[in-house]
Amino acid sequence: MTVFVPKKCFFQVIACTFLSILIFGCSNDDNNSDGSNTILPQFPCENGFANGHPCNGFDLMSHIPNDILGGEGAEGNDSWGWTDPETGNEYALVGTTTCAAFVDITDPSSPIFLGTLPTATVNSLWRDIKVYNNHAFIVSEAPDHGMQVFDLTRLRNVANPPETFTADANYNEFGKAHNIVINEDSGFAYAVGSDTFNGGPHFINIQNPTSPVAAGGYANDAYSHDAQVVTYNGPDADYTGREILIGSNANEVVIIDVTDKANPVQISTIDYGNLGYAHQGWFTDDMVYFLLGDELDEINFGTNSRTIVFDFSDLDNPIYHMEYLAPTSAIDHNGYVVGNTFYVANYSAGLRAIDISSLDEGVMIETGFLDTYIPNDNTAFNGAWNIYPFFESGNIIVSDIDGGLFIVRPSN
Repeated sequence: MTVFVPKKCFFQVIACTFLSILIFGCSNDDNNSDGSNTILPQFPCENGFANGHPCNGFDLMSHIPNDILGGEGAEGNDSWGWTDPETGNEYALVGTTTCAAFVDITDPSSPIFLGTLPTATVNSLWRDIKVYNNHAFIVSEAPDHGMQVFDLTRLRNVANPPETFTADANYNEFGKAHNIVINEDSGFAYAVGSDTFNGGPHFINIQNPTSPVAAGGYANDAYSHDAQVVTYNGPDADYTGREILIGSNANEVVIIDVTDKANPVQISTIDYGNLGYAHQGWFTDDMVYFLLGDELDEINFGTNSRTIVFDFSDLDNPIYHMEYLAPTSAIDHNGYVVGNTFYVANYSAGLRAIDISSLDEGVMIETGFLDTYIPNDNTAFNGAWNIYPFFESGNIIVSDIDGGLFIVRPSN
């Protein structure tokens, strides 16, 4: 049975149905004494729990399970977000084994499931989504999937949600890819872990989103699992204004100048002790430090969840700065920096927030969490795959392998 509950629950003068509460929630706008409008969480963090999920400092606004997002038996994987520049509405773009799902989370306590874009070929455990110029770009490790392009402005006026969408374009210069990275400043996408360029970055000009054009690639350092690409404005004046790719390449981290797509140049490489699998990393806002997650060090070496921090002040000579060990042995997956906070999807331990304001002194301190996977915090591949902490509203989305979409916010 297909269930849809609009943003303002039916018959607000009566209580929401149990199903509405479970999947979409009631709109619970309330007026404070000062007249301001406040959105209340469905499940506030109280006495260390939010609807049974261990928590500290984060409320669970709402939750939509995988069988709603992707159908019976679907599992969750990656996610990203989009803010409509015309309306200010916020949307969660959630990957599942079967599709990409689109959810309006403008009212995070009463999200609207708008519909899905099915996989281009067959189902896959891996689906990755990024956004540029109001379009979503979607890759998968499904054979012959290529890159789907979807015009997100179509989400403004969905008459009968949930709808089944079709792609606006398909790019087929590669078949499968593990991930996609986009530099929104330059209008170039980088598919990594594809079946081209030895798995290294595959360059795509997406300045006209629905007419993507192959722009070369970089094969010299073999497989790249994940990357961040920036137009550099950090402390190393030698590279100001250059387009720099930081690749998490399983066996090392590589820094590449990709400004000239026809002639990408390796700047440097770096490894570290107890290297299991260099998985994914993110620059600090000032581009001084790069925070790396290793996906297998907890399994291979028995450490607690570990973040390795490099000093990238000199891109030609990156150096090890410090490592942070979390208070859990769960595996760290994807992490992102917003100001002085490092947000990490910590698989079975859920969303973790870490204060990095004293990174110069070698200090990182966990300040809050919401555990999306209730059964345990084991060193295993369950739970939070990805987070998107970049919405200006403070909404944070967590895509969970087992649980689906969680919308959370810092507790007031």
